[in-house]
Amino acid sequence: MAFNEATRNNLYLRCALFGPSGCGKTMTALRIAKGIAEKMGSRFAVIDTEARSASKYADRISFDVENLTDKSIDAYLAAMDECIKAGYKVLVIDSLSHAWRELTEEVDRISQHSTNKNTFTAWGKVAPKQKQLIDAILNFPGHLIATMRSKTEWVISENRNGKLAPEKMGLAPEQGKGIEYEFDLLIEMNQHHQASVTKDRTGKFQDSVIDKPGEDFGCSLYDWLTGNARVTNSYNKVQNEESLTDKGNKIVQKIGEIITSVNGSVNLFSEKEKNELRSIIKSTRMDGEGIDELASIVKLLEEQKNERLKNSAA
Repeated sequence: MAFNEATRNNLYLRCALFGPSGCGKTMTALRIAKGIAEKMGSRFAVIDTEARSASKYADRISFDVENLTDKSIDAYLAAMDECIKAGYKVLVIDSLSHAWRELTEEVDRISQHSTNKNTFTAWGKVAPKQKQLIDAILNFPGHLIATMRSKTEWVISENRNGKLAPEKMGLAPEQGKGIEYEFDLLIEMNQHHQASVTKDRTGKFQDSVIDKPGEDFGCSLYDWLTGNARVTNSYNKVQNEESLTDKGNKIVQKIGEIITSVNGSVNLFSEKEKNELRSIIKSTRMDGEGIDELASIVKLLEEQKNERLKNSAA
């Protein structure tokens, strides 16, 4: 046994995406996998437990799939073993949550048939299966991207129009406690298809918010894993919350300058208009879409300002 200098090359990605239904987990996983597979010059495989949901994107992304009807951990392990034998180096598992549900249902069955209805004994019997699944994920000889459903909660929040509306929020992923420790990259998706990086061993995307991450993001991760290139913050698909906020603040400042414009001693914009604009700004999210909306408002206000200056001079 001997210690050697650690190097960061020829490593395999372990990435997990989680979020509520409709947030884009499947498409995002497929696009990241496509980016990595294209860099490797190979196809990628998908283990689909979501009633063939991945195949709905087959007209846009080419991949090979195994649709699992048996969602036991043994079935997951068998599918992963087939993937290894077939030589795939990129695998998407969509999703890991079904394995956990099958495990909890097995615990319920065991405890119901026991004399004391004790779930502790039941968990002792099935826990090795969960460990087998985690070991298979960690030891898979290729890049692995997994999705997980998250528990969903509806909250009432203010939308961009200043009105109260229900919004679906994702909570913890539906998988075993501590599953997040097994991945290099942990991404939480929201209903706007944005990815919040909550764990990142590359050290470059931590706490970033990525709008619809895709193939370019996968390529960037692959380059970091293989040691072929450094992942830099110049990656044009990634913007962190601070940079988005800075950009939004500059646009808001510009709006403020316009609506407080005067012609001599006469205000060009009324107090009612100012209050309406303040309400719009308050209800606008500082994401890519929200900033685009504010930029269009600036253009409209500039046109109104010029028109009112022209009319006052006439």
